[in-house]
Amino acid sequence: MTYFLEYTVPAAPEDAGFDFPHDEINPGTTIPLSETGAEVIHTPELPARTGIIGATVPEAKLEAEQLLTHSRAAEGSLYFDPSNSLQAGVGTLVATFTEGRGWQDA
Repeated sequence: MTYFLEYTVPAAPEDAGFDFPHDEINPGTTIPLSETGAEVIHTPELPARTGIIGATVPEAKLEAEQLLTHSRAAEGSLYFDPSNSLQAGVGTLVATFTEGRGWQDA
């Protein structure tokens, strides 16, 4: 079964946020900000949707919790999504995780 974890990565305390170029003509191209003429977008956090492989919900929760523990994210939502979509909110919400409170089933 395929699960996806959606979470938000805040900027590190010593950083003001994330800067990246916005270039609709060349999507996916990575170049240093100082070498691009593209508009630079600044954001204090980045949304993420990461595939979690688990045969059961408890296995998926364990893997998702480990990912969250090693990131700066304090919460996340676990979705079951057999379509393997990268779009936010797609699939069936299984549970949500909040640091300090653990998992809450949907």
